[in-house]
Amino acid sequence: MARVFQQTISFASFPPLRFNRGMTRKIPRHLTWLEAFAAAVETGSLEGAAQHLGVARSVVSEHLKALEESLGGVEPLLERAAGRRLRLTPRGERLYEAAEGPLHQLNLRRLRDLASPEPSLRLGLNPTLSDFLLAPLAADLAAKGVKLEASFGGAFELIRQIQTRQLDLALGFTPLPPHRGVENLTLLRLPFVVLAAPEAPVPKKAKLHVRDLAGAPFVDWLRDDPYGGANSARFAAAGIQVREAARVESFLHLFDVLRAYKACAIAPDLRRLGPFPRDLRVAALVEPEPQAVEVVALFPAEGASHEAEEALKRLLRRLKARR
Repeated sequence: MARVFQQTISFASFPPLRFNRGMTRKIPRHLTWLEAFAAAVETGSLEGAAQHLGVARSVVSEHLKALEESLGGVEPLLERAAGRRLRLTPRGERLYEAAEGPLHQLNLRRLRDLASPEPSLRLGLNPTLSDFLLAPLAADLAAKGVKLEASFGGAFELIRQIQTRQLDLALGFTPLPPHRGVENLTLLRLPFVVLAAPEAPVPKKAKLHVRDLAGAPFVDWLRDDPYGGANSARFAAAGIQVREAARVESFLHLFDVLRAYKACAIAPDLRRLGPFPRDLRVAALVEPEPQAVEVVALFPAEGASHEAEEALKRLLRRLKARR
Protein backbone atom coordinates (compact mmCIF):
# COMPACT_ATOMS: atom_id res chain seq x y z
CA MET A 1 0.00 0.00 0.00
CA ALA A 2 1.34 3.42 -0.92
CA ARG A 3 2.54 5.57 1.96
CA VAL A 4 0.30 8.50 2.75
CA PHE A 5 1.95 11.85 2.06
CA GLN A 6 -0.03 14.90 3.06
CA GLN A 7 1.12 18.47 3.46
CA THR A 8 -1.00 20.58 5.79
CA ILE A 9 -0.87 24.34 5.49
CA SER A 10 -1.83 26.27 8.61
CA PHE A 11 -1.86 30.02 8.11
CA ALA A 12 -1.55 30.77 11.79
CA SER A 13 1.58 28.64 12.14
CA PHE A 14 3.56 30.96 9.86
CA PRO A 15 4.31 34.67 10.24
CA PRO A 16 2.40 36.92 7.84
CA LEU A 17 4.11 37.67 4.53
CA ARG A 18 6.43 40.70 4.52
CA PHE A 19 7.55 42.45 1.37
CA ASN A 20 10.43 44.78 0.68
CA ARG A 21 9.63 48.35 -0.18
CA GLY A 22 8.81 48.61 -3.85
CA MET A 23 7.63 45.02 -4.20
CA THR A 24 4.05 44.31 -5.27
CA ARG A 25 2.03 41.76 -3.35
CA LYS A 26 0.43 39.85 -6.21
CA ILE A 27 -1.89 37.53 -4.30
CA PRO A 28 -5.40 36.87 -5.65
CA ARG A 29 -8.01 38.61 -3.52
CA HIS A 30 -9.80 35.39 -2.64
CA LEU A 31 -6.59 33.97 -1.13
CA THR A 32 -6.17 37.11 0.97
CA TRP A 33 -9.73 36.62 2.21
CA LEU A 34 -9.04 32.93 2.86
CA GLU A 35 -5.91 33.86 4.83
CA ALA A 36 -8.00 36.08 7.10
CA PHE A 37 -10.61 33.34 7.48
CA ALA A 38 -8.03 30.68 8.42
CA ALA A 39 -6.29 33.03 10.84
CA ALA A 40 -9.62 33.80 12.55
CA VAL A 41 -10.36 30.08 12.89
CA GLU A 42 -6.94 29.21 14.27
CA THR A 43 -6.68 32.13 16.71
CA GLY A 44 -10.35 31.98 17.70
CA SER A 45 -11.07 35.67 17.29
CA LEU A 46 -10.96 38.59 14.90
CA GLU A 47 -8.58 40.36 17.25
CA GLY A 48 -6.16 37.42 17.23
CA ALA A 49 -6.30 37.18 13.47
CA ALA A 50 -5.66 40.90 13.11
CA GLN A 51 -2.66 40.71 15.45
CA HIS A 52 -1.20 37.75 13.56
CA LEU A 53 -1.68 39.34 10.14
CA GLY A 54 -0.53 42.78 11.26
CA VAL A 55 -3.70 44.54 10.17
CA ALA A 56 -6.62 46.25 11.86
CA ARG A 57 -9.53 44.20 13.18
CA SER A 58 -11.82 45.98 10.72
CA VAL A 59 -9.69 44.69 7.81
CA VAL A 60 -10.13 41.08 8.96
CA SER A 61 -13.87 41.67 9.29
CA GLU A 62 -14.02 43.14 5.78
CA HIS A 63 -12.09 40.19 4.35
CA LEU A 64 -14.45 37.70 5.99
CA LYS A 65 -17.48 39.56 4.71
CA ALA A 66 -16.03 39.70 1.18
CA LEU A 67 -15.30 35.95 1.29
CA GLU A 68 -18.83 35.09 2.40
CA GLU A 69 -20.37 37.35 -0.26
CA SER A 70 -18.17 35.92 -3.01
CA LEU A 71 -19.21 32.36 -2.12
CA GLY A 72 -22.93 33.15 -2.14
CA GLY A 73 -25.50 31.54 0.11
CA VAL A 74 -26.89 32.79 3.40
CA GLU A 75 -25.17 30.60 5.99
CA PRO A 76 -22.16 32.33 7.63
CA LEU A 77 -18.74 30.70 7.82
CA LEU A 78 -18.16 31.52 11.49
CA GLU A 79 -20.34 31.99 14.55
CA ARG A 80 -19.83 32.95 18.19
CA ALA A 81 -19.41 30.13 20.71
CA ALA A 82 -19.25 30.28 24.51
CA GLY A 83 -16.83 32.93 25.70
CA ARG A 84 -17.29 34.78 22.40
CA ARG A 85 -14.73 32.50 20.76
CA LEU A 86 -15.30 31.97 17.06
CA ARG A 87 -16.21 28.54 15.78
CA LEU A 88 -16.88 27.07 12.36
CA THR A 89 -20.37 26.53 10.99
CA PRO A 90 -20.94 23.38 8.88
CA ARG A 91 -20.37 25.51 5.79
CA GLY A 92 -17.21 26.95 7.30
CA GLU A 93 -15.92 23.44 8.12
CA ARG A 94 -16.20 22.44 4.47
CA LEU A 95 -14.32 25.53 3.39
CA TYR A 96 -11.64 25.28 6.07
CA GLU A 97 -10.49 22.00 4.52
CA ALA A 98 -9.31 24.13 1.60
CA ALA A 99 -6.72 25.79 3.83
CA GLU A 100 -5.09 22.38 4.34
CA GLY A 101 -4.40 21.73 0.66
CA PRO A 102 -2.21 23.20 -2.09
CA LEU A 103 -3.10 26.84 -2.52
CA HIS A 104 -2.49 26.94 -6.28
CA GLN A 105 -5.67 24.93 -6.91
CA LEU A 106 -7.94 27.17 -4.84
CA ASN A 107 -9.54 29.41 -7.42
CA LEU A 108 -12.78 31.08 -6.45
CA ARG A 109 -14.89 28.51 -8.27
CA ARG A 110 -13.27 25.71 -6.26
CA LEU A 111 -13.86 27.59 -3.00
CA ARG A 112 -17.54 27.90 -3.87
CA ASP A 113 -17.72 24.15 -4.46
CA LEU A 114 -16.06 23.48 -1.12
CA ALA A 115 -18.45 25.76 0.73
CA SER A 116 -21.53 24.40 -1.00
CA PRO A 117 -23.65 21.61 0.53
CA GLU A 118 -24.20 20.32 -3.03
CA PRO A 119 -22.26 17.04 -3.53
CA SER A 120 -19.66 17.12 -6.30
CA LEU A 121 -17.10 14.86 -7.95
CA ARG A 122 -13.97 15.89 -9.85
CA LEU A 123 -13.35 13.00 -12.23
CA GLY A 124 -10.39 12.43 -14.54
CA LEU A 125 -10.39 9.80 -17.27
CA ASN A 126 -8.02 8.28 -19.77
CA PRO A 127 -9.35 9.44 -23.19
CA THR A 128 -10.17 5.89 -24.31
CA LEU A 129 -12.01 5.09 -21.08
CA SER A 130 -13.98 8.32 -21.37
CA ASP A 131 -15.42 7.05 -24.64
CA PHE A 132 -16.76 3.92 -22.89
CA LEU A 133 -17.43 4.99 -19.31
CA LEU A 134 -18.23 8.69 -19.12
CA ALA A 135 -21.84 8.43 -20.38
CA PRO A 136 -23.00 5.83 -17.80
CA LEU A 137 -21.04 7.50 -15.01
CA ALA A 138 -22.53 10.91 -15.81
CA ALA A 139 -26.03 9.41 -15.94
CA ASP A 140 -25.59 7.81 -12.50
CA LEU A 141 -24.20 11.03 -10.98
CA ALA A 142 -26.96 13.15 -12.50
CA ALA A 143 -29.59 10.80 -11.07
CA LYS A 144 -28.05 11.26 -7.61
CA GLY A 145 -27.81 15.04 -7.93
CA VAL A 146 -24.00 15.04 -7.87
CA LYS A 147 -22.28 17.89 -9.67
CA LEU A 148 -19.67 16.49 -12.11
CA GLU A 149 -16.42 18.12 -13.18
CA ALA A 150 -14.86 15.89 -15.86
CA SER A 151 -11.44 16.12 -17.49
CA PHE A 152 -9.14 13.90 -19.57
CA GLY A 153 -5.49 13.00 -19.14
CA GLY A 154 -2.78 10.40 -19.49
CA ALA A 155 -1.42 8.35 -16.59
CA PHE A 156 1.18 10.91 -15.46
CA GLU A 157 -1.33 13.78 -15.51
CA LEU A 158 -4.02 11.81 -13.68
CA ILE A 159 -1.56 10.73 -10.97
CA ARG A 160 -0.31 14.30 -10.52
CA GLN A 161 -3.82 15.70 -10.18
CA ILE A 162 -4.76 13.09 -7.57
CA GLN A 163 -1.55 13.84 -5.64
CA THR A 164 -2.28 17.58 -5.65
CA ARG A 165 -5.97 17.01 -4.77
CA GLN A 166 -7.19 18.49 -8.03
CA LEU A 167 -9.16 15.30 -8.70
CA ASP A 168 -11.27 13.16 -6.39
CA LEU A 169 -11.22 10.11 -8.66
CA ALA A 170 -9.43 9.06 -11.84
CA LEU A 171 -9.83 6.10 -14.18
CA GLY A 172 -6.87 4.89 -16.23
CA PHE A 173 -4.83 1.97 -17.52
CA THR A 174 -1.75 0.25 -16.15
CA PRO A 175 1.20 0.48 -16.08
CA LEU A 176 1.24 3.39 -13.67
CA PRO A 177 4.10 5.82 -13.03
CA PRO A 178 5.35 6.23 -9.41
CA HIS A 179 2.29 7.26 -7.42
CA ARG A 180 3.18 8.07 -3.83
CA GLY A 181 0.12 9.27 -1.96
CA VAL A 182 -2.26 7.64 -4.44
CA GLU A 183 -4.17 4.38 -4.00
CA ASN A 184 -5.25 2.27 -6.95
CA LEU A 185 -8.06 -0.26 -7.26
CA THR A 186 -8.17 -2.77 -10.12
CA LEU A 187 -11.55 -2.71 -11.85
CA LEU A 188 -10.86 -4.97 -14.85
CA ARG A 189 -8.08 -7.10 -16.28
CA LEU A 190 -8.01 -7.02 -20.08
CA PRO A 191 -6.11 -9.53 -22.25
CA PHE A 192 -4.72 -8.57 -25.65
CA VAL A 193 -6.41 -9.24 -28.98
CA VAL A 194 -5.63 -8.72 -32.65
CA LEU A 195 -7.85 -6.11 -34.31
CA ALA A 196 -7.96 -6.13 -38.10
CA ALA A 197 -9.70 -4.24 -40.85
CA PRO A 198 -11.96 -6.40 -43.04
CA GLU A 199 -9.39 -6.42 -45.89
CA ALA A 200 -6.28 -6.85 -43.70
CA PRO A 201 -4.08 -9.72 -44.97
CA VAL A 202 -4.18 -11.80 -41.79
CA PRO A 203 -5.83 -15.22 -41.29
CA LYS A 204 -9.54 -15.13 -40.48
CA LYS A 205 -9.37 -17.18 -37.28
CA ALA A 206 -10.79 -16.87 -33.77
CA LYS A 207 -7.26 -17.12 -32.36
CA LEU A 208 -4.03 -15.78 -33.81
CA HIS A 209 -0.36 -16.16 -32.90
CA VAL A 210 2.11 -13.31 -33.31
CA ARG A 211 3.72 -15.19 -36.20
CA ASP A 212 0.42 -14.97 -38.12
CA LEU A 213 0.99 -11.21 -38.50
CA ALA A 214 4.29 -11.55 -40.41
CA GLY A 215 4.51 -9.05 -43.26
CA ALA A 216 1.07 -7.55 -42.58
CA PRO A 217 0.48 -3.77 -42.47
CA PHE A 218 0.49 -2.94 -38.77
CA VAL A 219 -0.73 0.03 -36.75
CA ASP A 220 1.43 0.49 -33.67
CA TRP A 221 1.12 2.79 -30.69
CA LEU A 222 2.71 6.21 -30.74
CA ARG A 223 4.35 5.75 -27.35
CA ASP A 224 6.66 2.87 -26.56
CA ASP A 225 5.25 2.59 -23.05
CA PRO A 226 3.29 0.48 -22.49
CA TYR A 227 2.13 -1.09 -25.74
CA GLY A 228 4.57 -0.15 -28.49
CA GLY A 229 7.59 -1.52 -26.67
CA ALA A 230 5.70 -4.72 -25.88
CA ASN A 231 4.85 -5.18 -29.56
CA SER A 232 8.50 -4.81 -30.60
CA ALA A 233 9.43 -7.46 -28.05
CA ARG A 234 6.68 -9.76 -29.36
CA PHE A 235 7.87 -9.53 -32.94
CA ALA A 236 11.50 -10.10 -31.96
CA ALA A 237 10.60 -13.16 -29.88
CA ALA A 238 8.56 -14.63 -32.77
CA GLY A 239 11.31 -13.86 -35.28
CA ILE A 240 9.04 -11.90 -37.62
CA GLN A 241 8.71 -8.44 -39.08
CA VAL A 242 5.57 -6.46 -39.78
CA ARG A 243 5.12 -3.52 -42.12
CA GLU A 244 4.45 -0.53 -39.90
CA ALA A 245 1.75 1.48 -41.64
CA ALA A 246 0.90 4.05 -38.96
CA ARG A 247 1.13 4.96 -35.29
CA VAL A 248 -1.69 6.23 -33.07
CA GLU A 249 -1.95 7.52 -29.53
CA SER A 250 -5.24 5.98 -28.43
CA PHE A 251 -8.26 3.92 -29.43
CA LEU A 252 -9.95 7.17 -30.42
CA HIS A 253 -7.72 7.12 -33.53
CA LEU A 254 -7.16 3.40 -34.01
CA PHE A 255 -10.35 2.22 -35.70
CA ASP A 256 -10.34 4.76 -38.54
CA VAL A 257 -6.64 4.23 -39.17
CA LEU A 258 -7.04 0.44 -39.33
CA ARG A 259 -9.70 0.84 -42.01
CA ALA A 260 -7.72 3.40 -44.00
CA TYR A 261 -4.54 1.28 -44.14
CA LYS A 262 -6.31 -2.12 -44.28
CA ALA A 263 -4.11 -3.04 -41.36
CA CYS A 264 -4.07 -4.92 -38.07
CA ALA A 265 -3.08 -4.01 -34.51
CA ILE A 266 -2.49 -5.63 -31.12
CA ALA A 267 -4.58 -3.97 -28.45
CA PRO A 268 -6.30 -4.58 -25.09
CA ASP A 269 -9.67 -6.31 -25.40
CA LEU A 270 -12.13 -3.57 -24.48
CA ARG A 271 -15.28 -5.62 -25.03
CA ARG A 272 -15.91 -5.75 -21.29
CA LEU A 273 -16.41 -1.99 -21.54
CA GLY A 274 -18.28 -1.87 -24.82
CA PRO A 275 -18.34 -3.42 -28.30
CA PHE A 276 -15.72 -2.89 -30.96
CA PRO A 277 -16.98 -1.59 -34.33
CA ARG A 278 -18.83 -4.42 -36.03
CA ASP A 279 -16.85 -4.24 -39.27
CA LEU A 280 -13.50 -4.92 -37.54
CA ARG A 281 -12.29 -8.47 -37.02
CA VAL A 282 -11.27 -9.49 -33.50
CA ALA A 283 -9.12 -12.53 -32.67
CA ALA A 284 -7.70 -13.64 -29.34
CA LEU A 285 -3.92 -13.26 -29.20
CA VAL A 286 -2.18 -16.51 -28.24
CA GLU A 287 1.13 -15.93 -26.42
CA PRO A 288 3.49 -18.20 -24.48
CA GLU A 289 3.15 -15.83 -21.51
CA PRO A 290 -0.19 -14.01 -21.83
CA GLN A 291 -0.07 -10.32 -21.03
CA ALA A 292 -2.86 -8.10 -19.79
CA VAL A 293 -3.69 -4.49 -19.05
CA GLU A 294 -5.68 -3.41 -16.01
CA VAL A 295 -8.30 -0.70 -15.77
CA VAL A 296 -7.70 1.03 -12.44
CA ALA A 297 -9.38 3.62 -10.25
CA LEU A 298 -7.09 6.17 -8.59
CA PHE A 299 -7.88 8.21 -5.48
CA PRO A 300 -6.01 9.89 -2.58
CA ALA A 301 -4.26 7.46 -0.22
CA GLU A 302 -6.12 8.81 2.80
CA GLY A 303 -9.34 7.60 1.25
CA ALA A 304 -11.86 8.27 -1.48
CA SER A 305 -14.60 10.84 -0.95
CA HIS A 306 -18.16 9.64 -0.39
CA GLU A 307 -19.13 10.64 -3.93
CA ALA A 308 -16.11 8.81 -5.38
CA GLU A 309 -16.92 5.66 -3.39
CA GLU A 310 -20.53 5.69 -4.58
CA ALA A 311 -19.48 6.25 -8.20
CA LEU A 312 -17.06 3.31 -7.96
CA LYS A 313 -19.71 1.01 -6.49
CA ARG A 314 -22.11 1.78 -9.31
CA LEU A 315 -19.36 1.39 -11.92
CA LEU A 316 -18.31 -1.99 -10.51
CA ARG A 317 -21.91 -3.19 -10.62
CA ARG A 318 -22.17 -2.17 -14.27
CA LEU A 319 -18.91 -3.92 -15.16
CA LYS A 320 -19.94 -7.07 -13.32
CA ALA A 321 -23.21 -7.16 -15.22
CA ARG A 322 -21.29 -7.17 -18.53
CA ARG A 323 -19.37 -10.37 -17.79
